[in-house]
Amino acid sequence: MKQADHKIYLASKSPRRRELLRQIGIDFELMLSDKEVDESVLPGEAPLDYVARVTRAKLDSAQQTMILRQLPHRPLLSADTTVVVDDLILGKPADHDEAVRMITLLSGRTHQVLTSVAVGVTLGVETEVWQIVQQSDVSFAPLTAEAIAAYCNTVEPYDKAGAYGIQGLASVFISNIVGSHSGIMGLPLFETAQLLQQAGVRIL
Repeated sequence: MKQADHKIYLASKSPRRRELLRQIGIDFELMLSDKEVDESVLPGEAPLDYVARVTRAKLDSAQQTMILRQLPHRPLLSADTTVVVDDLILGKPADHDEAVRMITLLSGRTHQVLTSVAVGVTLGVETEVWQIVQQSDVSFAPLTAEAIAAYCNTVEPYDKAGAYGIQGLASVFISNIVGSHSGIMGLPLFETAQLLQQAGVRIL
């Protein structure tokens, strides 16, 4: 499926996703929905199902915004990242105490980072969607209470799932990763490039 141009819409506020798309030469324009997507976890919802559902909801909401604003139809990309330990989904901490609890829970253990990416192309009334969920395993070294407190006294934990970002200060906590470094940041580039190519976007 070929597009008139190679620009896409990005349905994400994340500066890290913007940086990653620029890294692989993708020209994009932000398409932020007029309506916030409810990211609450449904009762009994498995982490894989949760991250896939929220990603698709973000895509659908951005698509509606594109149509209502009568903007040119381009491929839309949405993504969502969640941190999981013992099947417990860790979102963004609301305050210092919650950030401390999250980092303490991750200390000395291996957890999973799930990132789902969806790309949708709307032609007329039909939308074709390609979507994946990528999983990485991240191991934290054992951390002292002092190190956790010092980290949580910075601004870093509060806009990130699981209260940390691999690209920031918390990188010194991480003893091992198995999976995608860019996926842990919020956008697995190998899988994202494959989805975009399926949607007709030229990468190279």
